Amino acid sequence: MPLDRRHFITSAAQGALSFVLPGSVAAQALSTKESSMHGLIGRMMAAPGQRDALIEILLDGIHDMPGCLSYIVARDTSHEDAIWITEVWDSEASHKASLSRPAVKAAIEKAKLLIAGFGDYIQTAPAGGHGLSK
Repeated sequence: MPLDRRHFITSAAQGALSFVLPGSVAAQALSTKESSMHGLIGRMMAAPGQRDALIEILLDGIHDMPGCLSYIVARDTSHEDAIWITEVWDSEASHKASLSRPAVKAAIEKAKLLIAGFGDYIQTAPAGGHGLSK
C-alpha cells in the first residue's frame, strides 16, 4: 500500500520529535557534541581609519593555535570601523589557554592602541558546519 503525503509528513515529524526529545539517546549525543565545542562571535570597533591595521594584527599569528577550529575576521559592511570576529574552539579550556600564549599576549598589547571599543559579544555552542570536523 503506497504511503500518502500526509501520513509521510506526520510520521516524519513524529520521528524527528523523538530524535531530539530530552532524555533520548540522540538528544544526549547532540548535547554532548554541542557542549564540546566553544564558539564566540563579537564586534570590535577600530579607531577611525585603523580597521585594516587592526585586522592585520588579528590575523597575524592565528596559525598554530591548539584547539582553534575556526577563526574568522570580517569587515562590517555597514560601518567603516567595525570588525566581526567569529571563533570556534574544540573546548572553552582551549580558548582560555590561548589567551596565555606569548603571541596572543603580544597581539593584544599591539591591538589595544587601535581598538576604540567593543560591541555585541555572544558565546555559542557550535553544533558543526563546513570545515568543522565535529
